[in-house]
Amino acid sequence: MFLVPDRHSLRRLGHDLALVLPGLALTLLSIVLLLPLAAVSAALALVWIGLLLFPLTLSLASIFARLDRSRLRRWGLEMREPRYQARGRGATGLLRLVTDPRRWLDLAFEALIALPVRVLTVGATVAWAALALGGLTFWFWGRFLPDSGMPVPGQWALALVLGLALALSFPAMVHALALLDIVVSAPLLGGAVPGSPRRTPFPSIAGGAVDTRVREGAWTWMTVAFVSFVLVVVSWPVTAALYDVHPAAAMLVSIAAALAGLLAVRWPWAGLALSVLAALSMMLVTAPVQASLPWPWPVTSLLAHCVTLTVLAILHRWYWSVSAWSGGALLTLVSLLITEPRMRAEDALPEITTNGVVLVAISGGVVLLGLTVRQWLLVSGQVEQAQTLSADQVRRRHELEERSRIARELHDVVAHSMSVITVQAGTAKFRLPGMDSQTEQEFEDIAASSRQALGEMRSLLATLRTDDSLDEMPMPGLGDVPELLEASRATGASISADLSPADVPPTVGLTAYRVVQEALSNALRHSRGAAIRVRVVPSAGTLLVEIANTAPDTGQDPIPGSGLGLAGARERVTALGGTVEAGPSAGGGFIVSAEIPIADPLPG
Repeated sequence: MFLVPDRHSLRRLGHDLALVLPGLALTLLSIVLLLPLAAVSAALALVWIGLLLFPLTLSLASIFARLDRSRLRRWGLEMREPRYQARGRGATGLLRLVTDPRRWLDLAFEALIALPVRVLTVGATVAWAALALGGLTFWFWGRFLPDSGMPVPGQWALALVLGLALALSFPAMVHALALLDIVVSAPLLGGAVPGSPRRTPFPSIAGGAVDTRVREGAWTWMTVAFVSFVLVVVSWPVTAALYDVHPAAAMLVSIAAALAGLLAVRWPWAGLALSVLAALSMMLVTAPVQASLPWPWPVTSLLAHCVTLTVLAILHRWYWSVSAWSGGALLTLVSLLITEPRMRAEDALPEITTNGVVLVAISGGVVLLGLTVRQWLLVSGQVEQAQTLSADQVRRRHELEERSRIARELHDVVAHSMSVITVQAGTAKFRLPGMDSQTEQEFEDIAASSRQALGEMRSLLATLRTDDSLDEMPMPGLGDVPELLEASRATGASISADLSPADVPPTVGLTAYRVVQEALSNALRHSRGAAIRVRVVPSAGTLLVEIANTAPDTGQDPIPGSGLGLAGARERVTALGGTVEAGPSAGGGFIVSAEIPIADPLPG
């Protein structure tokens, strides 16, 4: 993270710079104004004039402190408002400013404490940026430097690597300096709000929204690319200077050897082929000095080959790394066989043989180590997956237990009472002889409504007690809305309906039914005696559901409710991509309007 800035850190960079850079200018301005005023006030305090300048100095210090608090709030820190003493009128009010310890603390911070902190943060930021820019452009301005007589091989490449490292770490460094400024400034300016120290608009990427596999792949590419770049900037000057190879040829073979490891991350066959080809090319271009320097495997070529073997062994199946190792061993054997007879007669042959044995041994160890790491990663992934599955099963079991407990509570509290209501309403005509037909019909409607509520309660209990699919469980839909309206009319309410038949998915029909049910329930409870109008019609790919009632009868008290019904209906409609609007109408009534997309967004 420190050397590889991501999108989050790059977006945060401007935010941090806006906090760090203006701080020094603000501090210098405050010191220029506050220190002379404080010195003059202290010098003239004996003649009473200083007592008039001290309130001005303290008020000015509080103004600068307020500007610093604004800087911290814009960065994202929630600052507590300071408590200044109430200022009175006249001379007494000015003297009260002098006795306010909070204002003296503002003066001490702005005039003394802030300067070293701001000099450090701004100086480090500017120096870091200058060094990064200087390293990246050394290839241009370095040629104008006087000759020191002791040239460093590849110094421009080293400067480029240093500049690149500083540039990549610049966002993290600026963020650390911003935090340093905040750690020092926030407590002295009043302190941050406890429990909510930051309100940064940049969300953290450490959450579960980022796919772990993608992040690991990005880190793999970054790491191999960085290692390959270092190999190029080291191998190129070493091959050209020590082995007396033309710079263009040295550059080509160095880039090819380093690029093999990068290609092997995604395409193992390409990395293997390029690694063997680069090693063969390195042997050919360095063959003229095989008697005096390590050959056929120069150190840089050996390192590049081992990097490719490491990538193949960790990221791919075992036969890719073994094939690459076999290719390196075969090249070593071929180089020994084609060595000039003059070299065999001299003492250089043992050194060449030793170089080949070192390559075979080291590369073999790298392959074994890489395969071990790969196996460990696979086993760790399997263990983590098993633990995740086990934790998921435990969570699901706890959820089922909690659902069963809730179902038992609902059954004990509600189901028994609903059963009693059903039985009492159904047997009323037998227990109470002499009822007229209208009263008898009223009791039958009550029994029918209670039986329907009891059936829906049993469906809810089944939902809570199972974790399987509930597709076969009967659920109400648009076809049940007329029956719901008839049951509601049995209460004496005046309900008019405009229902257009529509072919909608079951989830849409169930949602529309629940919206109508909840809106009717609210109208019957809170607007007793009001006329209710229900409208359910399809329109342009959506199902319009509208329930409106007129002003309620003020002579009756509304029946209290839980206040959660409309929220639940809104959640149902929003889950399907629709919208719900509820509020008072122009005539003193209430209206609930929902638009539900007819296309079912849920998988079938």
